[in-house]
Amino acid sequence: MGALGRLLLWLQLCELTRAAYKIWVPNTDFDTADNWSQNRTPCAGAAVEFPADQMVSVLVRESHSVSDMLLPLDGEIVLASGAGFSAPHPSLDPGCGSGAPALFLDPDRFSWHDPRLWRSGDAAHGLFSVDVERVPCRHDDVVFPPDVSFRVGLGPGARTLRVHSVWALGQNFTRNEDLAAFLASRAGRLRFHGPGALSVGPEACTDPSGCVCGNTEVQPWICAALLQPLGDHCPPAACHDALRPEGQCCDLCGAIVSLTHGPAFDLEQYRARLLHDFLTSPQYKELQVAVSKVPRSPQPHEAMGAEADTEIQVVLVETGPEPGGAGRLARALLADIAEHGEALGVLSATVRESGAPIGDGSAVGLHPPGSRAKLVGGVAAALFLLLLVLPAVALLLHRTGRLRWRRREEAAETPLGFNNPVFNVAGSVEPPAPEVDAKSTSQSYFVNPLFSETETDA
Repeated sequence: MGALGRLLLWLQLCELTRAAYKIWVPNTDFDTADNWSQNRTPCAGAAVEFPADQMVSVLVRESHSVSDMLLPLDGEIVLASGAGFSAPHPSLDPGCGSGAPALFLDPDRFSWHDPRLWRSGDAAHGLFSVDVERVPCRHDDVVFPPDVSFRVGLGPGARTLRVHSVWALGQNFTRNEDLAAFLASRAGRLRFHGPGALSVGPEACTDPSGCVCGNTEVQPWICAALLQPLGDHCPPAACHDALRPEGQCCDLCGAIVSLTHGPAFDLEQYRARLLHDFLTSPQYKELQVAVSKVPRSPQPHEAMGAEADTEIQVVLVETGPEPGGAGRLARALLADIAEHGEALGVLSATVRESGAPIGDGSAVGLHPPGSRAKLVGGVAAALFLLLLVLPAVALLLHRTGRLRWRRREEAAETPLGFNNPVFNVAGSVEPPAPEVDAKSTSQSYFVNPLFSETETDA
């Protein structure tokens, strides 16, 4: 059985054991256009240059005609079956070799902490992961495809990256001794670099309620790698009062449902319930959902039996032009938990929603703090000007005879109150008690399926 066959068998075992795995996406292949300065592979008869002072392993799959080739001081060129290099033929395009040489891009540009460079092995339509969980977690199995060359930076700091196992070059490393020997070998040094370390551990996630990813400490590096192409700044959210879920680098529009759970809760079953019972509905087709266990701080009046240090975070993100779908789905999930929470192992649920879309003035009370501050400042300025103008106007009216001040004794003779034709007594009418508005503008809700089946404002 070849390396690819062993990998497929191992991935099937991961599915049977419910293990999550992350697959490395980029490569350093010669025939990948993204690896070259002109965003295309060298044309026939071109001059080719590799970075002279960097280590790199390059897989060549096809035959190429080159006029010159500058190789790195320390590296390797791996030729696949039928691949090779030859001198240019006189009949080839003469304009190809007359331009600038084709430069192989920096092979050290790929970082372990970049979420864009990983693909989840259990990805499904409508599901996504928060940013820190797009990078391998401590319980994940990591796969480097066997039919490509690659090079990975292990981080800017001397921190140890921990995962459950590593599959590379047709070998599955589950013991630290074997992985350390591979990383120290020439093949390992050509593919892994940087001051960081990589280790594997036996602790697979066996908790049915899920496991915390464990990437909180390296979240600054993850966000820095993710935002580097954007000038190290998050793009502005398209709504007021945007939310930032645990493990996410930037704000987003939608809703967050937080669940406290008991021992009967099963994360995979609940994720499948969301996927098949809710996301298949046409009204939720523009939504994406992320479900994972995250750290939390103990809350007062906790439901008995809840795990105080973790919770289940359900992130609902709106991707379509029509807003409001995340809020509707969040309330539908609350109703579902109120009815089936005990059977699902859910003890309580809370919801937070983002505000109205930016540019939509129809939502009252959902404007950002900046607009509220400007409104308060304008009202204060208007009141101050009014206080300055009123005395001058009153004095002017008094001098023209249009306004008179009554003497104290004249005012004393004036009767107080008014006649009441029913009781024929003087008095005042006490205003009625104000009515309580049943509608709330709060964007946070709470439901406890064990003690109440109603939704209450938090």
